[in-house]
Amino acid sequence: MFAVSDKVIWSLLSAILLYSLLLIKSASRTSGETFYRSQLLALVLGLAVMVFAVFFDYESLIENWKFTSALCVFLMVFSLIFGINIKGISGVNARAWIKIPNGPTFQPSELAKIGFILTFSKHLHFLKSKNILDKPINLVCLLGHVLVPVLLTHFQGDDGAAVIFIFIFIFMAFISGIKMRYFLYLVTIFTLSVPLLWKYVLMPYQKNRIINQLNPENDPLGVGFQQIQAKLSIGSGGFFGKGIFKGDRVFDRVVPVQESDFILSVAGEELGFAGCFLIIVLISCLVCRIFYITKNCAKISGIYICFGIISLIVSQTIFNIGMCLSLLPTVGVTLPFFSAGGSSLFCLLLSMGIIQNIYIKSNNP
Repeated sequence: MFAVSDKVIWSLLSAILLYSLLLIKSASRTSGETFYRSQLLALVLGLAVMVFAVFFDYESLIENWKFTSALCVFLMVFSLIFGINIKGISGVNARAWIKIPNGPTFQPSELAKIGFILTFSKHLHFLKSKNILDKPINLVCLLGHVLVPVLLTHFQGDDGAAVIFIFIFIFMAFISGIKMRYFLYLVTIFTLSVPLLWKYVLMPYQKNRIINQLNPENDPLGVGFQQIQAKLSIGSGGFFGKGIFKGDRVFDRVVPVQESDFILSVAGEELGFAGCFLIIVLISCLVCRIFYITKNCAKISGIYICFGIISLIVSQTIFNIGMCLSLLPTVGVTLPFFSAGGSSLFCLLLSMGIIQNIYIKSNNP
């Protein structure tokens, strides 16, 4: 398996995963290492499913799109009705996790992101092969395709995931060759609907986050607290940081959920600008390598999948780093591979297995 798979992907993943475990272990110093142990379990299970995906024909996954769609929708509806209700800071109220009996929780939306990439690739490929991609009725169907997970995640109270689905949709649709004017229509419709979204869709805590994002100091002990403290932690590390396991703010858990959404604050305080820059370099190299794999991919469906996974990684990275630096509102999006979150890591490693399978099929037909 290793001989015919892409060694660069394996090498980059090894460096990323070791680095992320180091950061999470430091962030877990005063929590009994609960997050660290959970991440290790997710890593072992994720690597196992990645190996399985390397051998499993990705085209079979696409051809069985009905089963994939049904499974993802079922799990998301199940979590919406029977899932665990989690209330966070600033009014967050989400029901997006399923409790596994005698085990950890699982977030179906993370699996649905991979499922959406697979089924949307099939959808785009079918329309492209029939040369009917730009017909208005088919564009409406494509829009309906993404609205299913977007609406489900919105009703779950997980609008961060909804935003990521939208960006995956836009990126994959653009790559498929849909005419630019349709994207302009979409932007126009969205712009005109902003007042309605603001009044009827966004929750009060989401409005507060958007209002306070430009100036978190307006509410330093409330909505702005997380971002202010994250910036202070990142800035306190200077260029090389205070040293791994030596960050006093990390030890005191000053930044809420520092092991997950705000893991960048741990890297910034303990490893400084250099540590944060290394995270960006590693993720960028992984994305570039996936892009390189698309150049040798003979199947257009495989190309769509690769770009879908690229859009997933890039959009989550931009949103996560943006909210940690107060450049974007806090939306509850994890930093790919680095944030603590078993569901996210497990599904990302599954996606890497699919990428490896695409590489093998392209280079060893």
